[in-house]
Formats: sequence, structure tokens, C-alpha cells
Amino acid sequence: MSEPDYSVTFTAQDADIDELGHVNNAVWVRWVQDVAIGHWNAFALPEHVDAYVWVITRHEIDYRGNLKSGESVVARTWVGEPRGARFDRYVAFTGEDGKVKVESKTIWAIVEKASGRILRVPPEVAAPFLALRRG
Repeated sequence: MSEPDYSVTFTAQDADIDELGHVNNAVWVRWVQDVAIGHWNAFALPEHVDAYVWVITRHEIDYRGNLKSGESVVARTWVGEPRGARFDRYVAFTGEDGKVKVESKTIWAIVEKASGRILRVPPEVAAPFLALRRG
């Protein structure tokens, strides 16, 4: 895997905490989506943001640690090479103690907004994200 391209910090709020006293699994999934959308909006060309939307087709999440209310993690994300209509996206959430708390691999498919159809990832859409990995 390549070095991460994009990062954002999340701080657990009381509403994120489950009955076991740590961040609920559904919150981690929301954060995966939030960091992916942030990455897309930060590096995609405006015309691509207007023309396409990404949908998750598969989640794989490994829970390695917990996070309590008020604690923060840095989420770092990067993508693999496109495969047809799909990108593999990786996210690593690292806690204040330097340990990875959660890692995920999600598979995202690109959808053309105008038609509502999945299509092959256009090379010009992938280029800014792949250039980051190589640069």
C-alpha cells in the first residue's frame, strides 16, 4: 500500500458512544464515509464532483482498539488502482497514543449522476488521486 494521501481528525462525542463506553461501530463506518467524501471533495475537479457520485459496495473493518468520548483519532485515507468501476479505499484511524484503533478497506463504485448508472472509472477522474500516491 502507498502512503496516505489525505487525513482528518475526528473527536468522539457523547452521542458516538455505545453501551460499552466506546465509539459505536456504526460511527466508525460513518467516519470512513466522511473521510472518503472529504478526500474526493478536496482533490477531484469541480466538474467531476458535479458529474459523479461514489457508493460503497463492500466494507471490511478491523477493530484493534477503543475510543472514548473526548478522545481523538487521525483518519488517513488513500486509494488503490481503479478496477473497472471500482476503487479500493483504505482508512487507518490512529489514536492519540500512536496506535491504530481501526483499519478499513472499502470498495467504492462510481456512478454517473445524470444516468444513475455505474461506469468504469474515467482515467481523468482517477488521475489526481493516483498522482498523490506517486508524488
